Amino acid sequence: MFKFLRGVVAGSGTGIKDLPYYIGEPYSTAWGSWTHYRGTSKDDGSLVSIFSLSGSNAQDGHLAAGRNGVRRLRTVRHPNILSFLRSTEAETFDGTVMKVTIYIVTEPVMPLSEKIKELGLEGTQRDEYYAWGLCQIAKAVSFLNNDCKLVHGNVCLSSVVVTQTLDWKLHSFDVLSEFDGKNEASTGPMLQYEWLIGSQYKPMELSKSDWALIRKSPPWAIDSWGLGCLIYELFSGMRLAKTEDLHNTGSIPKSLLPDYQRLLSSTPARRLNASKLIDNGEFFQNMLVETIQFMEILNLKDSVEKDTFFRRLPNLAEKLPRQIVLKKLLPLLASALEFGSAVAPALTALLKMGSWLSTEEFNVKVLPTIVKLFGSNDRAIRVSLLQHIDQFGESLSAQVVDEQVYPHVATGFSDTSAFLRELTLKSMLILAPKLSQHTISGSLLKYLSKLQVDEEPAVRTNTTILLGNIAGYLNEGARKRVLINAFTVRALHDTFSPARGAGVMALCATSSYYDTAEIATRILPNVVVLTIDPDGEVRSKAFQAVDQFLQIMKQHNEKMNMDDSNGTSSIGIPSIAGNSSLLGWAMNSLTLKGKASEQAPLALANASTPLASATSSTSSDTVAIPASLVSDLADQPAPTSPTSTDSWGELEDVIHDGHNGNKDGWDDIDPFEEQKPPPALASIQAAQKQPVSQPKPQVTVQQSKNMVKGIKEEDNHLWGSIAAPAPQTSSKPLNLKQAKTHDDGDPWAAIAAPPPTTKAKPLSAGRGRGTKGAAPKLGAQRINRTSSSVL
Repeated sequence: MFKFLRGVVAGSGTGIKDLPYYIGEPYSTAWGSWTHYRGTSKDDGSLVSIFSLSGSNAQDGHLAAGRNGVRRLRTVRHPNILSFLRSTEAETFDGTVMKVTIYIVTEPVMPLSEKIKELGLEGTQRDEYYAWGLCQIAKAVSFLNNDCKLVHGNVCLSSVVVTQTLDWKLHSFDVLSEFDGKNEASTGPMLQYEWLIGSQYKPMELSKSDWALIRKSPPWAIDSWGLGCLIYELFSGMRLAKTEDLHNTGSIPKSLLPDYQRLLSSTPARRLNASKLIDNGEFFQNMLVETIQFMEILNLKDSVEKDTFFRRLPNLAEKLPRQIVLKKLLPLLASALEFGSAVAPALTALLKMGSWLSTEEFNVKVLPTIVKLFGSNDRAIRVSLLQHIDQFGESLSAQVVDEQVYPHVATGFSDTSAFLRELTLKSMLILAPKLSQHTISGSLLKYLSKLQVDEEPAVRTNTTILLGNIAGYLNEGARKRVLINAFTVRALHDTFSPARGAGVMALCATSSYYDTAEIATRILPNVVVLTIDPDGEVRSKAFQAVDQFLQIMKQHNEKMNMDDSNGTSSIGIPSIAGNSSLLGWAMNSLTLKGKASEQAPLALANASTPLASATSSTSSDTVAIPASLVSDLADQPAPTSPTSTDSWGELEDVIHDGHNGNKDGWDDIDPFEEQKPPPALASIQAAQKQPVSQPKPQVTVQQSKNMVKGIKEEDNHLWGSIAAPAPQTSSKPLNLKQAKTHDDGDPWAAIAAPPPTTKAKPLSAGRGRGTKGAAPKLGAQRINRTSSSVL
């Protein structure tokens, strides 16, 4: 029966073996006869503090007081009082002597004296931190004295510990007793274990054991004296050795000195109540105290106060003690954002504080909160996250981005706010490298396909830029299907000149992904048209692109001439230097060049300029073709359209259509009539495989002239629709006729000449393929010469 009652009173465990914690190294100081150990949980490794008190037998007075402290600590709960977790008693034998030990497990804390040395604060920052700590201890003492009618009895430096968030907490409840001031007739001691209190900490009435006077005094009289002792030890930097040392006030701040003297009044009834100490406006109202107090009652503040406070917080945090900001303010701020009590500007302060942490600490203390914020419905929070994604994006793991972040970010692609759509696009530059191929092909490319025809010019421009920057993260199939179509079919034909310029530079930056056939038949014909673009910057970029791609073709030609047996038609040189830097964001704001009123004149200018240029560039000179080349040229079929037949895809319901879930929007639309693959390359390759040509028959001068004239007529019909000027004998330019085949609402028709037609006249039988075999590699070169002469 005795053991059962002792277990109920003394602790919640049955012995040290059943204590689910590991006992670590002890701290150098602790209150009274207790020993303060570091500890960890056996279950999850979380940190705790373990206090132990040993006695020679179960009736030891120290053990009785310790059991009183355990009982009081378990039942008294307050934010500024040490949090109790578990307790137990263990009986061990030291030889023949039995030893009883009480264990108390609490939240992880450190003695205040050791924490002060660790922080090493000085000057104003030290006083601000002391003010915050004293404010917390005063609240705990006021709670005990005024609300619970309890007397702690020994408030001093040793009875205060500090948590991991640098909060001060009161403990050492061994002497804690009820205040029985109503029982004035009683002559016995009110504090049963007052003998544990050091004589230097006892007020005069307690030293004399004048219990009658103590009962007549207010409940806070003894503990107010203890607060005065704590203030002296804090600012003097040493333990109180004797009561007379309290008269040495040289180290006490002047703003606190009047309250310090009232706490240590020789008359118990005149001593300052702990609740009144907090009202000291000059000492306790400083930047640190006000900041922390605002954060703790954030839910009671209105939106205007919150917005003003969080906009000031980043600059304010630089002036506060760094350790206090990181260990106290940062957790408060993260919690406020996570649970919705903070507004969007708080994210800026969180990231600034997080930048002062190490990478490991940032990933533990800040990153989980940021990941949760991506699921917020607050548009201001989402905008703030996207604006600052460069500060934390690299710290996000690929799995977190793919599974937790991207699904929320992707909603911004279809947001009604153009500004948010643009920010979402820019964020993909950081997030796309961490996405899986399934997400890129199945989701991201679908959104980008839709955004490249967005109503906002800046969004269209930045979509092209983004595609150029993330091309390296696409698989080979997606690059073949997407890049050329995105950059030529749409970007180069955009009515917004920066979008066209972005398309040109994106082609240059991704040139290593195209083979020579694609360059010759799909890229160069579309880029050359922009050399007469109304916008000077676009023309300049177009000339640079033409030079780059022609250099690639020249290198390919040299390899073919060297009869490289391992050579292929793929490109082996990287993009020209400087293209990567040119693919920065072209539009930093939707207010730049994005007004609808500016686009209508541009479309009109684009519609008229090429016509004038084509007319003015017509040459009357006749190009002479050697007779030996005529028969070979006649053997080549008419080249097909250089524009892509593998176009972008349906834009309507492309994202939400469940039947087309595996398509990304670039492979369903046919913007032109021609569906056959371009036969030009196949014809050239077939010509290269034919045997060496036989000696050519003699051709008369008259026959040569007639043949040259026929070839020119066919070539004019074949290539005139790309951008070639009409011959002087024609009454009107060819592109006027071709323009009728486009819809009136097609914005691309005004950018450049229409794509070439494939309805070329068949070559005559007299100059057919069966007459004479073509020499290897010669056909392509001669076609290029002929086309260039016509152009």
